[in-house]
Amino acid sequence: MIKHIVMWNIRGDTPEAKAAGIARLQRSFESLRGKIPGLTHLEIGVDVSQVDYACDVVLYSEFDSQAALDAYASHPEHLRVKGELADLRIARHQVDYEGPLDARSGASPQHKETIHE
Repeated sequence: MIKHIVMWNIRGDTPEAKAAGIARLQRSFESLRGKIPGLTHLEIGVDVSQVDYACDVVLYSEFDSQAALDAYASHPEHLRVKGELADLRIARHQVDYEGPLDARSGASPQHKETIHE
């Protein structure tokens, strides 16, 4: 499994304008559900901390394989979303990593923690 995490800061001169941009981003990415082969999980989170160094929005997604993530990058539906949102962002950060989960602890095998029951 490949985890694909993207964080954005969204353009907006007022809190209302920023909120409208965030809502637009959420709708656009949520429209991808069921349309991208190999995309097994998609979640959009909006920052609630409001600290000055936080990003506004995070996309957390999981793909069956690196090949599925690679295909996503050029999939017509993903390209449509990128085009719809091109004017919204003022910053973008991304991390992709391999991370099969350990079913018992929810931690990746490389980062297991001892669970005391």
